Amino acid sequence: MLRIDDLIIGFDKGLRTVFAQARSVRPVPGEALPEADMDAAQRAQAAALMRVNHSGEICAQALYQGQAMTARDSGARAALEHAAQEETEHLAWTERRINELGGRKSLLNPLWYAGSFAIGAAAGLLGDKWNLGFLAETERQVGRHLEGHLARLPAADEKSRAIVEQMRDDEARHAATALDHGGAELPAPVKAAMQVSSKVMTSAAYIV
Repeated sequence: MLRIDDLIIGFDKGLRTVFAQARSVRPVPGEALPEADMDAAQRAQAAALMRVNHSGEICAQALYQGQAMTARDSGARAALEHAAQEETEHLAWTERRINELGGRKSLLNPLWYAGSFAIGAAAGLLGDKWNLGFLAETERQVGRHLEGHLARLPAADEKSRAIVEQMRDDEARHAATALDHGGAELPAPVKAAMQVSSKVMTSAAYIV
């Protein structure tokens, strides 16, 4: 059963996720690499892709916070909270890279957060096996999305590439952890609906 304290903490986390600067415990991947010599179009392309990745991390934070709030099993909740912590680091990495490239974050981030939190909380209410299955499928789809970004980033932008590669590896580990904790395979229509919603978010965040 949800307590009022959980709701207050969740609201505070939401405000911090969307409006405060995220911080990372781990070093930023590629931090020691030199800045690439890119023209304006290449920098704009890299910044737009990193903006999409940053919005994706906003969604991930919201999903995990919503799921953790409604998870029943303490082990499932711990797995979700650990994944959320690493997603916070991804948030910090992508925000920093956007600033380095002279870009901006998506103006729609509050909308992405609210929608994703609601989806995460609903997934948690379905039970832990579906909650964790949703986490695993989310991470698999994010991994494929990041692979696509590695192909689209300017070849010279090794700093952005290092960040995306580490994010991809972390997402794969999160998916495996969710399955190890008893996550169920989601029905095909649910997976398809998740892909459609992800496409809408990434297309909008690339522009706005």
